[in-house]
Amino acid sequence: MVQRHDGLFEPIASFAALHAAAQRAIAGKRKKPGAAAFMAHLEPNLLKLERELQGQSYRTGRYLEIVVRDPKRRLVSAAPFRDRVVHHALHAVIGPIFERGFIDNTYANRTGLGTHRALARYEHYRDRFRHVLRADIYRYFPSIDHAVLKADLRRRIACERTLWLCDTIIDGANPQEEVLLHFAGDDLFTPLERRRGLPLGNLTSQFFANVYLDGFDHFCKEVLRAPYLRYVDDFALFANDAGQLHAWQARIASYLAQRRLLLHPRKTQVQPSAQPAQFLGFVTAPGGYRRLPEANVTRFANRLRLLRKRWQAGEIEPLEVRQRIGAWVAHASHANTVQLRHTLFAGGWFDPYWADGTPARACMP
Repeated sequence: MVQRHDGLFEPIASFAALHAAAQRAIAGKRKKPGAAAFMAHLEPNLLKLERELQGQSYRTGRYLEIVVRDPKRRLVSAAPFRDRVVHHALHAVIGPIFERGFIDNTYANRTGLGTHRALARYEHYRDRFRHVLRADIYRYFPSIDHAVLKADLRRRIACERTLWLCDTIIDGANPQEEVLLHFAGDDLFTPLERRRGLPLGNLTSQFFANVYLDGFDHFCKEVLRAPYLRYVDDFALFANDAGQLHAWQARIASYLAQRRLLLHPRKTQVQPSAQPAQFLGFVTAPGGYRRLPEANVTRFANRLRLLRKRWQAGEIEPLEVRQRIGAWVAHASHANTVQLRHTLFAGGWFDPYWADGTPARACMP
């Protein structure tokens, strides 16, 4: 029987817990106006937040919505900084409770894991099995059903005030893209009556997304007994028999329907493992070969040109340029991209041919 945990609220809502959460939330965001304003009056802001939480009068604020169209159209939602503090405080307490039950082969939004570990596991299975079922879930974050998620949280949490806070954050989600899907037992109006969707950009949304698919992870590993891994809603199963994968696909579709989720019809397919495939931002093939998708390189080259212009015009400092480019370079270095990076950064800060890290000439990277 799954253990349910009580007495969790004080470690979430105390001044000390909120202060520690604020320090985590501010990391990398000290220049953001909302974060800076909150930290400028940290003690009174935290005391007010503590009173609201303890009195259960806390309500979430309004999200800042940003439509991102690169590489695809998405709605990214930024919560007010005071809400992010609460998210960190909540996650610090309930995160480890659920983390202990997660399987090893789910990699998203977990300390010490991530895309590169997931890719290595994908390649490990790919080199041992002849076929792979590649799949993801149709419009996953907009499809997450609030009632189902709240029931999942109650399987491990017994603390009523902690559940109230979880519900408040879930109910405070801003409207997401409409996903009007019907499942067994629904009438015509059911999709309109059920609240769905979590905002991309929240720490709690990322965590809740893992909780929502935790049962599915165990189903694939312990019921299907499949070589399996997942990163958010992108997952893969492996077998030597393609027929076995098709049978698993049918059982997976049935399982996900009980969670009010649908396999993506275009992105779900069985294919030979030896066939080059794009997975988590890389094109990977047997023999350890990896490259970046052409679209990724094109987007970055366009961004690099813009940064060069801004740097030359004195609109941006070299340190900020290094920070912005560094993340892409760190990602790209996990693929066979030495020649590509030399071409992009020839003689500059990030040219891999300059091992000491200094530019060959005084110029932008």
